[in-house]
Amino acid sequence: MLNTLKQQDRAERLIVPPGPDIRTCHVSLAEARDATAWDAYVYAHKDGTVFHATGWRDAVENSFGHRPYYLIARRDRDIVGVLPLFLVKSFLAGRMLVSVPYAVGGGILADDRLAVGALFDHGRAIAERENCRSIDLRSRKAMVSDLPVIDRYVGFERALPDRAEDVLAWLPRKARAAARNGRDKFGLSISFGPEHLHDVWSLYTHSMKRLASLAYPESFLRELLGAFDGKSWVCLVRKEGRPVAGLVTFLFRDRVMPYFIGTSDDAKRCSAANFIYFSLMERAVREGFGVFDFGRSREGNVGSYNFKRFNGFEPKPLEYQTFISAGKTAPDLSPTNPTFGLARSVWRFLPLSVTRVVGGYVSKHVPG
Repeated sequence: MLNTLKQQDRAERLIVPPGPDIRTCHVSLAEARDATAWDAYVYAHKDGTVFHATGWRDAVENSFGHRPYYLIARRDRDIVGVLPLFLVKSFLAGRMLVSVPYAVGGGILADDRLAVGALFDHGRAIAERENCRSIDLRSRKAMVSDLPVIDRYVGFERALPDRAEDVLAWLPRKARAAARNGRDKFGLSISFGPEHLHDVWSLYTHSMKRLASLAYPESFLRELLGAFDGKSWVCLVRKEGRPVAGLVTFLFRDRVMPYFIGTSDDAKRCSAANFIYFSLMERAVREGFGVFDFGRSREGNVGSYNFKRFNGFEPKPLEYQTFISAGKTAPDLSPTNPTFGLARSVWRFLPLSVTRVVGGYVSKHVPG
């Protein structure tokens, strides 16, 4: 709840030089009293995402302790842009500013190029003051004209049909058959409710261990559900009473975004993943949502990439950008970094009790 920002006095907020556009665009750090106006701007902006909202900020700060630098650009009293940043101090990659950690979105939202420039200039000044290696901007569209685009990730989204009964036919033939088999042949059932979170998190940590990836602590998921109460769903799929798949989904305007999924070892045999997404799509249509946002995938992550295409979603490049401070090199925390090869090969064979604890600690230093 902006605990960190409350402790920053006005003198510190003005350490960052305002730059030459102060007459038309003033940038400062957000205060606790700005939260409502910040969220109103994010929800109204055409490129706003759930990751720009203050709920995501609060969950990250409370769970991982990273320091937020949330910048607001104003003309007179009107907000004309925002830039959510976190200072991440990683033992693996050094100091960096990330917009936004543990998220597939972020970056600058602004009304015009003047506001974009002012926000970026202030972010760059903070990076210099904090001796950061880089600024990671996770925008769907590139916003800073002189920064290269990182062509590593793609996003998947698709407009949903108008009626829930049309969802099955809307899926490609093979995906349709898999979803139907999950329901009819294997007798899968689904239920929604926040009481399922622990079971979902247990399945999620199991899946991440199987993929040799870090799983976030349960406390982070609980913080997110608290921050987005009424704007999130938790669902659990069972086969003969036993959990086989679980999912945490976020809701933003007319968009439904499944985000944390977990499956059991035998989930593939009973089409549990296909069934859970199909069931989610049906509920989304019934409740009036228009877009199913399947999130991002690395182009080299064949499993995730192909599964989304299998369900009828086509990839669209995400125009992430990274600013590298003078004299420094870009951090590489991607799973494909050879440095992590040995750790990943061992990870699958460690006890789940170990990967949950160690993963929760290390994830603080690998901001997603």
